[in-house]
Amino acid sequence: MSNKIWGGRFADRPDAVLEEINASIDFDRELAAHDIAGSLAHVAMLEKTGIVAKADAEAIRDALGRIHGEIEKGAFSFSRELEDIHMNIESRLTELIGPAAGRLHTARSRNDQVAVDFRLYIRAAIDAIDAAIRALQTALAEKALAHAGSVMPGFTHMQPAQPITFGHHLLAYVEMLGRDRSRFKDARARLNECPLGAAALAGTSFPIDRAATAKTLGFDRPTANSLDSVSDRDFVIETLAAAALCAVHLSRLAEEIVLWASPQFGFVRLSDRFSTGSSIMPQKRNPDAAELVRAKSGRIIGALTALLIVLKGLPLAYSKDLQEDKEGTFDALETLSLCLAATTGMISDLEPDVARMKAAAGAAYATATDLADYLVRELGLPFRDAHRVTGRLVALAAKKNVGLEKLSLAELKTVEPRLTKAALSVLGVENSVASRTSYGGTAPANVAAAAKKWLAALGKRG
Repeated sequence: MSNKIWGGRFADRPDAVLEEINASIDFDRELAAHDIAGSLAHVAMLEKTGIVAKADAEAIRDALGRIHGEIEKGAFSFSRELEDIHMNIESRLTELIGPAAGRLHTARSRNDQVAVDFRLYIRAAIDAIDAAIRALQTALAEKALAHAGSVMPGFTHMQPAQPITFGHHLLAYVEMLGRDRSRFKDARARLNECPLGAAALAGTSFPIDRAATAKTLGFDRPTANSLDSVSDRDFVIETLAAAALCAVHLSRLAEEIVLWASPQFGFVRLSDRFSTGSSIMPQKRNPDAAELVRAKSGRIIGALTALLIVLKGLPLAYSKDLQEDKEGTFDALETLSLCLAATTGMISDLEPDVARMKAAAGAAYATATDLADYLVRELGLPFRDAHRVTGRLVALAAKKNVGLEKLSLAELKTVEPRLTKAALSVLGVENSVASRTSYGGTAPANVAAAAKKWLAALGKRG
């Protein structure tokens, strides 16, 4: 028995191994609702242009609605022999209404059918991800506003550098996520063209109205070239690229949460809702949610890499290789959504130890730059000279094993005689952060204003 989809050309049925490697229904059933939406738009256009009679179009519409209901209720029987979601739905359509079902495939191919299904899926996924990123931005901005003046160490090279505020640190991630949303928005704008009607690769001789189907499905316009329409997966690549970078941002934040929650840092405490215990060590509180967000970025980056490799050697137009575009994409976008939800939960519940952070902010001579700036501002030293003087003072404090603020005025004067008692005032961490008033700086007033501005943009009252 030959394959009943395309078996007219073949005398024997496919080998079992071919059927196994060829079937995609196990994963592309994810496209069922989008496939039905595309078919409803297509049959409406076929009826309007007179290509399909009204009675047949109505029968197809009614049956597609019934199939959609069966799938939603879990009552639909998927068959691997029918290869993919398109033929599974068409086969059931034939069972319900007979030969009239065959008219639905007029002026289209599975090539443009899957292309429109996938664009609809990606578009919906982007909209859901955008909402999830916005929720995380809101949680971060709210926490930043609450801790606009909470001092913590800022790091470079993972070494204490200068005091900053916890709110300022959190707002850095709000900015990153804002760029992520912008990238997804750009990808969505470019994908919003409809390939339906490109057929297999060359278009069709039927008098179809591609603008009508594009409008029905919410696309801006039809795609302009039939070859490109069925072979293009740029829209998936762009979306995965945005997803991969967003996952990297989440991973960086997750790494910091892991560090901050450790006893060695002790900067934050994660709630029980986002911590786990140990099967052997009763005292443990493990930041597993953060660790898994950090790890899952690899899956998302891997999906992008895999699809780039699939596409790199493909000639125009459609090749079966493109069946490999879906599993990784479905997994990547679902994984990103999960990571965004987990991170939002962690941030919302997270409680910083303000006293511990402030104490750490003053360690390791973190206000040395403030002293150097003071020397430039008050004594008129060139910055390089001020840097050298401050370095000598740091060396003196290190030799005595005390902080810069613990040096006496007499000791300061052994290095720079013109220093006065006023110099000691710049060595406090709160004075340090308060002085960073340049645009984008960590001064608490700046941070509070930036957090309020973000919350307003995100639709929340700060």
